Amino acid sequence: MSNRPKLVVANRKMHGSLPDNQQFMQSLLLHTQQHHARYAVCPPHPYLYQAQHILQNSHIAWGGQNMSRFEKGAYTGSVSPVMLKEFGCTYVIIGHSERRQRGHDSDESCGERFEAALKAGLTPILCIGETLEEYEQGETDLVVVRQLNPVIAHVGIQALSKGVIAYEPVWAIGSGKAATPQHVQAILSFIRGHIGLLDEQVAEKMDLLYGGSVNPSNAAQLLSMPDVDGGLIGGASLVADDFIRICQIANELTELKTAA
Repeated sequence: MSNRPKLVVANRKMHGSLPDNQQFMQSLLLHTQQHHARYAVCPPHPYLYQAQHILQNSHIAWGGQNMSRFEKGAYTGSVSPVMLKEFGCTYVIIGHSERRQRGHDSDESCGERFEAALKAGLTPILCIGETLEEYEQGETDLVVVRQLNPVIAHVGIQALSKGVIAYEPVWAIGSGKAATPQHVQAILSFIRGHIGLLDEQVAEKMDLLYGGSVNPSNAAQLLSMPDVDGGLIGGASLVADDFIRICQIANELTELKTAA
């Protein structure tokens, strides 16, 4: 078990409004003071200025939900890594299954955008995970390696550690049915082991998150697994009290590790 502080990231997807965002972020600021865990909020792109205004100079980071691999150009509707950086972003989510399924993101393009994010000074959060069909056919290991290897090919194993990997089984996202803690631990241990074949030190310091129907009721079990360094939280990040409770659980686990 690593001694890294837990990292909890809110992926608020296509939700929010100016009043709702303000209430959420101000509540988060108020109820996570003196915490040792790490927190970040990824709102829809139009609200990044609001996130910067509310969260700047605080203990909470913010980031984008997606980005182009290009710095600028004739790419209508896209957002560049340089733009995210200008709005104070620390993180950017790359390869979320909803983007892979509906936005035509590929394993290769995720590698390109991971590289572009690092070049811009952002910390990419790479999402990998299998569909229900792949899970039922026992192909989870093959899928996560297939999705991870193009990123390693683009940036190299040393640079991989500058990002974050989030294991998000597609069948658990938004379904209310989280993967079991045992399954999550087995897959994250496998991912860490795969990285370790190339560089053991990178594998040890790599932040590995779990995402998929994490809520206040199951967060303690999931986040206490040895290879789970935190969570990428979707649905539960839409309710301030639920997300704050998950943050508190992550902090309690962080403090336990620190004291051990």
